[in-house]
Amino acid sequence: MTTIDLNMDIGIDEDDRREIADGLSRLLADTYTLYLKTHNYHWNVTGPMFRTLHLMFEEQYVELALAVDQIAERIRALGAVAPGSYREFAALSSVVEDDDRPDATEMIRRLVKGQESVVRTARSVFAVAERVSDEPTADLLTQRMQIHEKTAWMLRSLLA
Repeated sequence: MTTIDLNMDIGIDEDDRREIADGLSRLLADTYTLYLKTHNYHWNVTGPMFRTLHLMFEEQYVELALAVDQIAERIRALGAVAPGSYREFAALSSVVEDDDRPDATEMIRRLVKGQESVVRTARSVFAVAERVSDEPTADLLTQRMQIHEKTAWMLRSLLA
């Protein structure tokens, strides 16, 4: 259970802030895990699509690096402590880590799954943010869903 600053009064009660912060912590863990996976693929991709994928994966991991900061800062704005260790991220993330070295096509498939996992996590937090009129969180979640859905579509297009 997330520790919440009890002295805050931003119009969202403690239990709701905790529920939102817990959901955002899962989103942060998913985003960071996907960042790490994407960066790994950027370094290790090979084959005829090398240049295209190398550059595409770089664009994606840079965007994810910026996103983790936004998500963590929203958690802090809600009065909670953001997770920040591999151990915490591993316990919270729904993005599957690799235990092998996939080829380029499999990298794309796995990144599609990772992007979709992040969308599902963001969507799962949206209902409570909307219910308690937490517009900043709802806006962040909407942006994250749009970016991840678009990225999944672009990656999926490479598999067609």
